[in-house]
Amino acid sequence: MQNTSFLSPLPLSFFNVSLVMAKVLILFAHPVLEKSRVQKSLIRKALELPNVSVRDLYELYPDFNIDIPTEKRVLADHDVIIWQHPFYWYSAPAVIKQWIDLVLEYGWAYGPGGKALEGKRATNAITTGGPEAVYQVGGRNRFTIRQFLAPFDQTVTLCNMTYIEPFSIHGTHKLSAEALVDEADRYARWLMELTHE
Repeated sequence: MQNTSFLSPLPLSFFNVSLVMAKVLILFAHPVLEKSRVQKSLIRKALELPNVSVRDLYELYPDFNIDIPTEKRVLADHDVIIWQHPFYWYSAPAVIKQWIDLVLEYGWAYGPGGKALEGKRATNAITTGGPEAVYQVGGRNRFTIRQFLAPFDQTVTLCNMTYIEPFSIHGTHKLSAEALVDEADRYARWLMELTHE
């Protein structure tokens, strides 16, 4: 009888391959989405991707009455949290601040016993009207995007998560249709990379 044991499949561990993909949650906020071709393009692209969930905070909470238990359940089910928004007045639209203030509760997200988000990763995905050159030390806006996002970084750190490098698109007002397609594809690749880390 012929030995065919060499035909049996090797375990995935032999190849150091993981089939578990990280689940990405996009907490999206744009108060006038109908006026934003860039953010609409990014969200459309994100909705096509596996293991990426999108929650439109203005659509869900037009009255800013955040459903805290639901948001906590959604967070628990994801590994990566992204606040996607236009960069309004060097920060995020108001509903994101409301969401952070209400959902990331003391004793749940931080403080004694606040370990619900421990080990997760979080960041921002933003669009700016101004070109990248104005978001530099010495530039018109005096600070880098990363410096402006320091409150998000600290919030994430306080909540026992890891803040990862944000995604940004600059100069959206002058972005050509072709460049917009390229940027949306770049966003999709970035999101997929996050599901595989």
